[in-house]
Amino acid sequence: MSELASTKILVVDDEKIMRDLVQRILNKAGYEVETLEDGEAALQRVAEGNVDMVISDVNMPGMSGFDLLKQIKQDHPQTAVIMMTGYADTFTIKDALMFGADEYITKPFKHYEVTVVVERALWRLQSARQQSQTP
Repeated sequence: MSELASTKILVVDDEKIMRDLVQRILNKAGYEVETLEDGEAALQRVAEGNVDMVISDVNMPGMSGFDLLKQIKQDHPQTAVIMMTGYADTFTIKDALMFGADEYITKPFKHYEVTVVVERALWRLQSARQQSQTP
C-alpha cells in the first residue's frame, strides 16, 4: 500500500457542495477521504483515531473552524490541519497559522491547489514524525 493510500483525510465544511468537491479532488489524487458537516462531529471522529489530516472551513455554524483547529492541536497534535477560508485577508490567514494550522487554502481555489497544499502539509507531518522518532 502506498503512503498516499494510507493517508486518511477528514474534510469538514457545512456546505455539502464544498465537501463533495474537495473529496472528489483528493480521491482522484489517491487519498482516502471522509466528510463531515460540523466541528463537533469532526472532533468526535478525530478522537476515534485513524485520521492523519483535517481540512476544515473557517466559518461554520456552531463550532467554528478556529475552535476545531485549537481543540485538535491541543488533543491530537500529530494531526495535520488545513484551514479553508473564503476570506483571503491577512488577518484570517495569520490567525489560522497562529492557532496552529499547518496550511491554509482560500476559496475559490483551483483543483491543483488543494493537492499541492495537502502534499506540503503531509511532508511537514512526515518530517515531524521522523524527527520525533530520532533518538
